[in-house]
Amino acid sequence: MIMHTNLWNCKTDNTLSLEIFFLGSPQPSCTRLLGVPVTEAMETYKRWVRHNKDYVHSLESLANGLTWLLPERFSDSEIGPEAVTTILGIITAINEHIIDTTPTQDVSGSVEPYSFPYSLCLSALKDLETLVEVVAQHYYGDDKKWNFLAVTEATKVLVRLSLFRKSGYKMLLSGGETCNDETDSSSLTSQHQMSIKPDGNHSSSYMKNNHGPEPQNLEGRALSALSKFGENTRMVSKPVWLRRVQHQQAIMEPPVLAEKPTLFSILSKKGLRGALFLIGEVLSITRPLIYVLFIRKYGARSWTPWFLSLAIDCIGMSILSIVTSVAGGKTQMFHLSAPEKDEVKRRKLLFVLYLMRDPFFSKYTRHRLESTEKVLEPIPVIGFLTAKAVELTIGAQTRYTYMSGS
Repeated sequence: MIMHTNLWNCKTDNTLSLEIFFLGSPQPSCTRLLGVPVTEAMETYKRWVRHNKDYVHSLESLANGLTWLLPERFSDSEIGPEAVTTILGIITAINEHIIDTTPTQDVSGSVEPYSFPYSLCLSALKDLETLVEVVAQHYYGDDKKWNFLAVTEATKVLVRLSLFRKSGYKMLLSGGETCNDETDSSSLTSQHQMSIKPDGNHSSSYMKNNHGPEPQNLEGRALSALSKFGENTRMVSKPVWLRRVQHQQAIMEPPVLAEKPTLFSILSKKGLRGALFLIGEVLSITRPLIYVLFIRKYGARSWTPWFLSLAIDCIGMSILSIVTSVAGGKTQMFHLSAPEKDEVKRRKLLFVLYLMRDPFFSKYTRHRLESTEKVLEPIPVIGFLTAKAVELTIGAQTRYTYMSGS
């Protein structure tokens, strides 16, 4: 008797069921696997995560910290501990995605949401890459593992380039793991600051009491008072039923989505600086893949991949500094938002990782760490903590994914 399992037949109430069909049986039997609808269970879990996000963050931080103390963390057979770390990382990424996608009431002027969860995909790929490296090194050796890492980095590049295009060619925050939903301030300054009132009329924002500064001179205060008096008069003169109809129309109308810039619009409006910005971001996205491909060709102990990666990062940061600077009395064409300024600081801090990458680490940094450990070894508590920190640092340095900064 042949048994065939069908997992595709789900009930209309979204309840997951397992049907086992025996070929030759006159009536197929159906066995219920889970009694709770999958959709309802997921929504319950989402509500719990969003309601207890501080508690979830604390648990995730504790669990991720304890993974560094797992036995055989950086030994040759660390597939088990690394698998545990990867699973915890993916769970953390899913919880962060649930928290970041919390529905909000104010959606006016927002950017169209992505149908594909780019940030979740990139976070999962980043966590999975370490496990891929460990498994590939264990079964195929140090040289062959770079083939698998190249495939993983190429996948991340494709996802990031797609996200870069979907976001309207905005700067990727944390390699795309954080959504860049901030409105470009340059577009705000180039447009007239207009706002829509509940009655459907337009007026300048400085004439409103709650959308702009109060005029300081006598003439300005008089004009503002006349404007408010006229607005109140129009509102009072309108029938109640008409105001209710307009209010219902305002609720039922779909929110206005901000228009995303295209490649042509950026090049036409911002010219050379726009092209340089695009080149700099593409270099930042493709730098890890180029680094892995050159390590695959020349080896991890060669200076060629190290210097090439450093040169790409320096060129990218220089381009970013040029396009965001003001020269010749011209207006600044690229205005960085607060998260984008933090991203620039993060990219500058990543230059420290070059001290932890071979061959620089083997020739210089490791000797400094070992000498520091020997100096502090006689001190009872500090010596033990220093030895443990050096051990973890040297162990983490052997993994490309921990020092890649991608």
